[in-house]
Amino acid sequence: MTNKYEAVLIYSVKDKDEAAIAAMVEKFKALIEANGTVEGVDEWGKRRLAYLIDDEPEGYYAIYNFESAPEFPAELERVAKITEGVLRAMTVRK
Repeated sequence: MTNKYEAVLIYSVKDKDEAAIAAMVEKFKALIEANGTVEGVDEWGKRRLAYLIDDEPEGYYAIYNFESAPEFPAELERVAKITEGVLRAMTVRK
């Protein structure tokens, strides 16, 4: 049984060039593909945050729409929390 999910990840832009951010986006896309089906990745780009997160005023937003087993979103958030360069991550079931 699979469910549809949407994950929003905010990446740090501090001391990172575009190639480093693109690598982070691809890393999480590959992780999702290994555990489910990616329906699309919507990159919003660099945006101003509503409040400072780790003393950073801006972040790079990427939204992943995917389908996976119910156990995978918890693993995705666990990996996001321990990955350097990820400011915030949230996954919701559609």
